[in-house]
Amino acid sequence: MNAKELREKTPDQLREELVYLKKESFNLRFQQASGNLESTSRMKASRREAARVKTILNEKAAAAASE
Repeated sequence: MNAKELREKTPDQLREELVYLKKESFNLRFQQASGNLESTSRMKASRREAARVKTILNEKAAAAASE
């Protein structure tokens, strides 16, 4: 999901997306530890998507505070 799509979502939807990404990241770490992880690049992508969601949330919070 790109930043443009994330900016169209509400803060509640973004928080739900962040929870989903954190759960996915946890599951990927668990798979890596047990040796079942097939796509190591998905770990990096998951971390970056979570960071992207956090950035958009902070932008929205700053915009709301300045109004």
